[in-house]
Amino acid sequence: MIAELGVFALVLALVVAVIQATLPLIGAQLGIAAWVRLARPAAMLQCLLSLLATGILIWCFWVGDYSVLYVAANSHSDLPAIYKLAAFWGGHEGSMLLWQLLLAGWSVAVALCSRALPADFVARVLAVLGWVSVGLLLFLLFLSNPFLRLVPAALEGKDLNPLLQDPGMVFHPPLLYMGYVGFAVPFAFALAALISGELGAAWARWSRSWTLAAWGFLTLGILLGSAWAYYVLGWGGWWFWDPVENASFMPWLVGTALLHSLIVTDQRGAFRSWSALLAICAFSLCLMGTFLVRSGVLTSVHAFAVDPGRGLFILCFIVAVVGASLWLYAWRAPELGRGGGQIALLSREALLLVNNVLFTAAALAVLIGTLYPLALDVLRDEKISVGPPYFEAVFLPLVLPALALMGVGTMARWKQGSGIELWRRLRGALILTVVSIVVLVLSQGAWGWHITPATLLGLALGLWCVLSTLAHAWQRLHPSVRQGAGWQRVLRQPWGWWGTLMAHAGIGVFAIAVSLANGLETKRETSVAQGQSVQAGQYHFEFVGLQAVSGPNYEAQRAHFRVSRGEDAWDMYPEKRAYRVQAMGLSQAAIDSSWTRDVFIALGEPLDDQGLAWTVRLQIKPFMDWIWLGTCMMALGAGLSLLDKRFRMGGSRVRTSAQTVAARKEG
Repeated sequence: MIAELGVFALVLALVVAVIQATLPLIGAQLGIAAWVRLARPAAMLQCLLSLLATGILIWCFWVGDYSVLYVAANSHSDLPAIYKLAAFWGGHEGSMLLWQLLLAGWSVAVALCSRALPADFVARVLAVLGWVSVGLLLFLLFLSNPFLRLVPAALEGKDLNPLLQDPGMVFHPPLLYMGYVGFAVPFAFALAALISGELGAAWARWSRSWTLAAWGFLTLGILLGSAWAYYVLGWGGWWFWDPVENASFMPWLVGTALLHSLIVTDQRGAFRSWSALLAICAFSLCLMGTFLVRSGVLTSVHAFAVDPGRGLFILCFIVAVVGASLWLYAWRAPELGRGGGQIALLSREALLLVNNVLFTAAALAVLIGTLYPLALDVLRDEKISVGPPYFEAVFLPLVLPALALMGVGTMARWKQGSGIELWRRLRGALILTVVSIVVLVLSQGAWGWHITPATLLGLALGLWCVLSTLAHAWQRLHPSVRQGAGWQRVLRQPWGWWGTLMAHAGIGVFAIAVSLANGLETKRETSVAQGQSVQAGQYHFEFVGLQAVSGPNYEAQRAHFRVSRGEDAWDMYPEKRAYRVQAMGLSQAAIDSSWTRDVFIALGEPLDDQGLAWTVRLQIKPFMDWIWLGTCMMALGAGLSLLDKRFRMGGSRVRTSAQTVAARKEG
């Protein structure tokens, strides 16, 4: 009966979601205070019911209830306990239940943290989130029920996909979905402002912290997914422009543009129309990512193959949400206006606008490259693959100017700007960047590097981002600008400013690391027999031997390699695993990491029956850890900005703007 209780919890959650989506919205429009007050308790009750359903499904996995079809398809008695938790979201039905749970959780966060805002506005926000929950719950109950019974019950499960049996998959999907679902909150704030006609800068200020949180979670989710692809798939790469990777990257790009647009709307009252449209587009791309992964239209190691009915429902849901949002936006667009008055060509607003256009155009380029093969397959029954050459040719020319402008935008003044003033502020960073690149080119022989022009350009832009950020920090903290002791000047700065510095510096570190890792890597695919040695770059690899080992639910051949460079030597142990239940082979790469390089070994296939000779993939990737560091710095920047009390829901600026809106209504 425990599984049926989970279904009952979802049915009750649907009823509550319908109430949350309708009565508070009607009450806000008609001025019925009692209906408006229903929004917060309805959101909390819906979250409790979603949490109950989730807990029941996790319990079914924990006890191995193979009478539940979803559990039987994604678990096994030998599966380690930590992966039984990951199995909850390792398949289609559980991942959609996780979507619903996180959406309900974000709704509760809005209900609890928005008490300073006008009650009718919060009611509209929660109603919009309620409508999204209604669609998800209908999908769960009628097309993707995770509690369906298997009659007769299976004696044993089919085990979790071996690719998902990795510690990274315990954290990657929840963090990624937290970002996906989190963009529903600024989307709901934008729609609430459009519905109510409150189209000033207040809604942007209120939604800014929620956008930061969603962007930070999405950044961490993409980071863990990239790291998983790097060390689990055995390809030795961290990004492949896979369609499902693109599905998470597109909302990140638009979310980045949204963050900067909200800053301008909050500070100067400009870009209100642009901010509302970006909020709609960011969440729409999150829904499209769900469609791409869940509809079965993709062939990907990430994607779930499902029946066409599910894909059709998700597609109709996307059309309904996006269509209604854009119709509402078009209806209110004349009232939004541009706002903010005239701006100079070199003002901060103008530079942020150019950057936003570049990020949005980059997202559009990725979208075209992702959807074009699908459209061609449907319309002309032609199958093509759009890979890195397309994305590098179209995406990079849009992003590289954005990196160049990033350092300039933080130095520019609001509303007015002067080229001479910008040169005075940035000349130190520019000179240091040029000198550093010249020194690097002249000394590359000593390092044993051969730097291509493309790598050099990436290094220059990355250094520019870091050095211009440091220049901005120096000029703001210099005694001539801020009086008092050094630590007093440091402590006086708001958390939001520190967060901006950290995120911008992280982008620079990321750009430097990507340029070095991709431009200076050494790759070799070869065959090697036991007792033989091969060379890759400056590293010597000796195949010492092979040992059979057993895991909890797999058998493996573990190779022993002795790796040396000069006088340094160490041992590495890549594995070739065979999972017992699914009869699936998986290469477990061995990676030796340091701050300057990764040594990567992945076993391929045996070349004889005795396993004496194997194909191997050997790679030396410089500065890979700096890629992860730069991404963590971006996410940390979002976290630091969230500490800024000015932008919290109970912060002074938020309370003041809410009081201003309330007074204007009463007046």
